[in-house]
Amino acid sequence: MDLVPKVKSNAIQEWFGRLPGSIGIGNVRYTTSGKCDDVSIIQGTQPVTASIDGIKIALSFNGNIVNTMPLKREMTENFPDFLYNCDSDIVCHKMLLGLKQGKDLESAARTVMESLDGAFSVTGITGDGDFFAFKDPHGIKPLCAGHDPAGATFAFSSETVSLDMNSFVRDFELKPGELVTVSQEGFKRTQVIKNPQEAFCAFEYAYFARPDSRFDGKYVYEIREEFGRNIVKEFPEIAKDGDMIMSVPETGDDSAMGVHEESGLRWERASRRHRYVTERAFILLNMERYSTIDKKINILGSKVAGKRVIITEDSIVRGDTTKVIIEKMRKAGAKKVYVFVTFPRIIGPCFYGIDMSTYGQLVGSKNNAEEIAKIIGADGVCYQSLEGLIRATGHTEDQLCLACVTGKYPTPCAQKMADVMKKRFQAGYEEKTRIYESEEVQP
Repeated sequence: MDLVPKVKSNAIQEWFGRLPGSIGIGNVRYTTSGKCDDVSIIQGTQPVTASIDGIKIALSFNGNIVNTMPLKREMTENFPDFLYNCDSDIVCHKMLLGLKQGKDLESAARTVMESLDGAFSVTGITGDGDFFAFKDPHGIKPLCAGHDPAGATFAFSSETVSLDMNSFVRDFELKPGELVTVSQEGFKRTQVIKNPQEAFCAFEYAYFARPDSRFDGKYVYEIREEFGRNIVKEFPEIAKDGDMIMSVPETGDDSAMGVHEESGLRWERASRRHRYVTERAFILLNMERYSTIDKKINILGSKVAGKRVIITEDSIVRGDTTKVIIEKMRKAGAKKVYVFVTFPRIIGPCFYGIDMSTYGQLVGSKNNAEEIAKIIGADGVCYQSLEGLIRATGHTEDQLCLACVTGKYPTPCAQKMADVMKKRFQAGYEEKTRIYESEEVQP
């Protein structure tokens, strides 16, 4: 339940002894479904295992399932001992159900792809020793495959950086709706479902992916630098009014380089991130968020005193992080503070694996850029245009999931839920839970 590098080598050796095999899957937990207390989070830890009638499966996935309620009912009817901790239980048991009904791996994966509304990049192992991976028909979350230099070990990963760090060669990014199985001979690729609408998560480029990972052969940090150059071109007068650039570390660093290159302004490293405070502010409880941000980011006051500062930020979700940073800058004597935001204004919740799941928690759902600037205490908030973001990624608009900034969701259940809750929210309804976990809007 902590960072992977903190797993001690002697603990790894112990697990190798307890799990003698040639195939393994693992998962780093990021909670977007189920309860958030410590006990529930541990109970929902992946990989998930399930068995029935001698058929066994272990499964791990990245993403989020939207139509959980009807699927929970189905799993309860078919598995008397079914317990729901998070949506990984549903993915696992849905796959197991297909195998129980006599389907082969491809047919079982097809059933999952056709039944689940949401994002799911899956890795799994069957009791017969089948090692497999597949993506949802829209390919919302990343999943790549690679091998070691000797061609003796084959691996899947949500990001290319983990292949790099283990000296593996990247072979390919799984396609939407594709199933890949692994044997001693290597990968076997099967296009199970062909969906004309791809929808790769655009937020991966702005925030979620590591900067040294690659999508379509291009490093993420290069794309973020282009984001920074785009904002200067789109807001040249603001750029001219600045004395210096300061980034919100670390996802604002690469765009700061782009702003620096395009504007000629000095990028002053006047904000420093505490490397041992690892919590993501936007997924914390309200009471924890301010103190965490205050500890996480330190402002070098003498560097900003009397200056007109341009801050580069990857996105604004609630606005809390940026607000705290600006407050600290004002106390340090900053003359003006502008915020350059690489990701366009977020107006709607994510249903696919980023834990920003209600309209009420999003400052951009009910406020425009000028109003947000007042809320966070900035002299101006400048969002990169949607067109600029799309162009920098190298994709076309119909190849990306941009639901949180456009309100157009790639899956039907998510679209229906978002539309219903948006009307209620605008009418003053107070959301009490994640939209996709609310029984009021479930199918």
